[in-house]
Amino acid sequence: MAKRSHYDLIIIGAGPAGMTAGVYAARKQISTLILTENVGGQALWSSGVENYLGYIYITGAELVQKFEEHLRTFDVELEFDRVVGLHRTEEGFRVDAQSGESYTARAVIVAAGKSPRLLDVPGEKEFTGRGVTYCSTCDAPLFAGMDVAVVGGGNSGLDAVVQLMRICPKVYLIEITPTLRADEVLQEKVRSAKNVEIMTRTAVREIHGDNFVTGITVENLETRTLRTIDVKGVFVEIGLVPNADFVKELVALNRYGEIPVDCGAWTGVPGLYAAGDVTDVPEKQIICAAGDGAKAALGAYSYLVRLPVSLDWSDQRTKQ
Repeated sequence: MAKRSHYDLIIIGAGPAGMTAGVYAARKQISTLILTENVGGQALWSSGVENYLGYIYITGAELVQKFEEHLRTFDVELEFDRVVGLHRTEEGFRVDAQSGESYTARAVIVAAGKSPRLLDVPGEKEFTGRGVTYCSTCDAPLFAGMDVAVVGGGNSGLDAVVQLMRICPKVYLIEITPTLRADEVLQEKVRSAKNVEIMTRTAVREIHGDNFVTGITVENLETRTLRTIDVKGVFVEIGLVPNADFVKELVALNRYGEIPVDCGAWTGVPGLYAAGDVTDVPEKQIICAAGDGAKAALGAYSYLVRLPVSLDWSDQRTKQ
């Protein structure tokens, strides 16, 4: 249980955006609580990261560990709980957690990220980070020279195929519906590739492996026949769900369920900021989320110092 329930700032989420926001808030010496279900968010799902400045190669888990070690050098409280409600109050905001606890703050940063839609098949959970991945931009280079499968016929799925077909001998594109749903320009690129096999009306039934993925079993939904395919990687690209339901009372989400923000990470609600993949920013990358978290924290700080009274650090300022 947290030491108190009243803060200057509450950050919801401890992925790259939330942890960066926490570091920036701590450096501004404002009382901060991070409420989160886990540390790392989607970054933990990345087998390897080769595009985060300062690291030629680092696994997602190792990068998250570096972030957490940095965060914990500061005086930021970290509480593990699921946020189920966010409400406006006279003094700011009330954040309700699944455990029944409630916390109040004068400013809030929502950095709750997105959750990938799962295939929900045997082997998916066991081989996540060991061949099963949800981020082609992060992980595609790691599978160069290997046969892989991409699940999902929308834009994200075909984007993944376009990346992979240049570096992989064989790419299997698996889509459960009768037709692909991606933009025509992407479909043309994929259909013209000689090393891509498109399998529509097909569902993944199981992912196999030992220490890492070795293959998948798929079912043709027309013939009801099963087929086993040898692959070393499975890219699940069937969509992401923003973790933003608890914000709907205060902010109108966009058609994708994301929180709209301006270039300063402000939601339009005084004192409420959002950062990272839960927002409508176009690029969902670790380095982008970290930058968004920094902007959100700096915005929240600017908001707080302009309020007439501070909850936890007013004494020094009011004496000036």
